[in-house]
Amino acid sequence: MAQVRLRGTLKKMAGESAEHSVPGATVAEVLTELERSRESLSGWILDERGRIRRHINVFVNGEQSSEDTPVADADRVEILPAISGG
Repeated sequence: MAQVRLRGTLKKMAGESAEHSVPGATVAEVLTELERSRESLSGWILDERGRIRRHINVFVNGEQSSEDTPVADADRVEILPAISGG
């Protein structure tokens, strides 16, 4: 399972801890499972089509990634909401 680390408001929404072990072969599978297992995150990371929302950045082992990026068991997936201001 990949080690998923949530940052910012997503970490607070998920409760318990910032790190979660999540199964999946691609970023899309990992994020879908994360939202399924943590209902408080549902709809905040992926849109209704299963695509990463524009304000979310996903990194696999430090490299910016997309839904199709492969994920192996030992990989670290970081999920960061974009910072914006006015």
